[in-house]
Amino acid sequence: MSIEKIDHDLCTGCGICVDSCSVDVIRMDKEIQKAVIKYPEDCMLCEFCVLDCPVEAIFVSPEKPGNLIVSWG
Repeated sequence: MSIEKIDHDLCTGCGICVDSCSVDVIRMDKEIQKAVIKYPEDCMLCEFCVLDCPVEAIFVSPEKPGNLIVSWG
């Protein structure tokens, strides 16, 4: 796994992580008004969400099973 968890006790629902995720792994849950991990298998370990989160609510594991393919045009 790559993106492990979003701590909902820390998350303020600002949406910055959603905007910073280039592969749409993180989405806003309209019910709880917090960020949630929707597609963890698509995480590319860029850690932009971790770097951009103002309250440090996102935790990313440095390990990802399989081959990591990154293509920047």
